[in-house]
Amino acid sequence: MTYSLDLRKRVINYVENGGSVTKAAKVFQVGRASIYRWLDSEDLEPRKVTRRNRKLDWKALEKDVQISPEVRLIDRAKEFGVRPSAISYALKKMKITRKKNNFVIAKETDKKEFSTIEYCEN
Repeated sequence: MTYSLDLRKRVINYVENGGSVTKAAKVFQVGRASIYRWLDSEDLEPRKVTRRNRKLDWKALEKDVQISPEVRLIDRAKEFGVRPSAISYALKKMKITRKKNNFVIAKETDKKEFSTIEYCEN
């Protein structure tokens, strides 16, 4: 949460005119660490947060998922040089769910087919 420039100036003014940092923190409901940081900085303007570049190329990942949707997270992570959690996070943000196959084990299929055939013949 960023505090307004007006609040920052009032807190600094309070401390510079003889108030303690702890008292200013209670009066203005601001953390002491924030006040110390404001006292040390030359400019009280809020800083713009810049995000770091990510290793994972989301467009390439999306294309890879379209080409081969059956590949496991671990294998994709090795291919892109990231951790599986990064792949999982990206897929979740892209709203791509894992492929869910509803397959029946071959033995069960054979038993069901035989029982159905026997039932139909009788």
